[in-house]
Amino acid sequence: MIPPGLMISAPSSGTGKTTLMLGLLAAFRARGVEVQPFKSGPDYIDPAFHTAASGRASFNLDSWSMDRARIDGLVGNAAGADLILAEGSMGLFDGVAIPGACGNGASADISAHMGWPVVLVLDVSGAAQSVAATALGFKTMRPDVELAGVVLNRVASPRHETLVRVGMEAVGISVLGSLPRRKEVALPERHLGLVQAGEQENLPQILSEAAAFIAEHVDLDALRAAARGTLVQAPEPVRVIPPGNRVALAQDDAFAFVYPHLISGWRAAGAEVLPFSPLADESPDPSADVCWLPGGYPELHGAKLAAAEAFRSGIAEFARTKPVHGECGGYMAMGAGLVDKEGKRHRMTGLLGLETSFERRKFHLGYRKATLNAPIPGQAAQARLRGHEFHYATILKEPDAPLAQITDSNDAEVPETGSFRRFADGGTATGTFFHMIAEAP
Repeated sequence: MIPPGLMISAPSSGTGKTTLMLGLLAAFRARGVEVQPFKSGPDYIDPAFHTAASGRASFNLDSWSMDRARIDGLVGNAAGADLILAEGSMGLFDGVAIPGACGNGASADISAHMGWPVVLVLDVSGAAQSVAATALGFKTMRPDVELAGVVLNRVASPRHETLVRVGMEAVGISVLGSLPRRKEVALPERHLGLVQAGEQENLPQILSEAAAFIAEHVDLDALRAAARGTLVQAPEPVRVIPPGNRVALAQDDAFAFVYPHLISGWRAAGAEVLPFSPLADESPDPSADVCWLPGGYPELHGAKLAAAEAFRSGIAEFARTKPVHGECGGYMAMGAGLVDKEGKRHRMTGLLGLETSFERRKFHLGYRKATLNAPIPGQAAQARLRGHEFHYATILKEPDAPLAQITDSNDAEVPETGSFRRFADGGTATGTFFHMIAEAP
């Protein structure tokens, strides 16, 4: 059976969704409530925090890239849990202009499709009764999206809370919690979002403090009672095509950005995942069929990767006869060189001729559609894929054959085509700046 759920969302980014989400997961877990977390939208950092807080693997749900069958299949992972909590991205209704598989990528799409009422986090600093007007607008924007109530964040004083509650009562909106200003609950961030869960040495303490904070200031019983859902029985998951039977997967602080539903899908299809760490100067297992380099932060570890001789020679030998594929940070590591933000160039693996720089930063963000010119592990030439790009690297040189024809969500052509190179003994090197989410419906 699939338990009822809630969507934790807000009017915009930076309002306090993640603090509330992690605090709720940890607080319910401390009460013995089994909570299945999800993340709406293309985010590969938050799910790791969700997993640490809840003890259950978190998965992305994306209405632009995924069709309804794939979303339902992923929600099937909640079977056996007591409650579902999904964390939204950006603002509740924020998405792209042209809809995709079953929506425009907004968290509201997932809320409406799954029947999960919304818990709206509101930053009330600098306002009082007027905040109710914002909440009322969110309540009425889409008739198919139910508002369970609000959690007030950054409340200045008991008097301030009373004034905000007066406004909410006037428009008939429930206040499920009120969070006073407290900076120490905040998690550290860097240029792509939160610092990764694996890099947080004091994460258990942070989660424990967040749980106590949320339990003190949120009505957990009322919040749980507001949960609903339209999916009752767990459907069959949509098959995910693995890149190979044995996949050598780079996994460390430099290569950690891969969507959990892909790894889970690969394993469900019978693939064996063989982790290795380039930062520890490890090379891919020679018995693997394919090597996959996920995204991450190679720009923060340029010197260490440049000195990893065993990794570089091992992956070069692997690529001589077998396929190697990289996404974003993994793609940059497959290149000839990477320039860090201080302007120092670091030697990379040289499987491709790509040269990238963080000295001249350029922001790249958005959904991507791709039609492959050449095969990548698990996908044939001419396969149509959907994914997402988010990085600050500038391409200095991209001399290899273009891997794909790539457009954004508005069907405008994207110049970052990825790269493809074939070696004399049959191996291949392929890479893209976008992270694949799913095959196009």
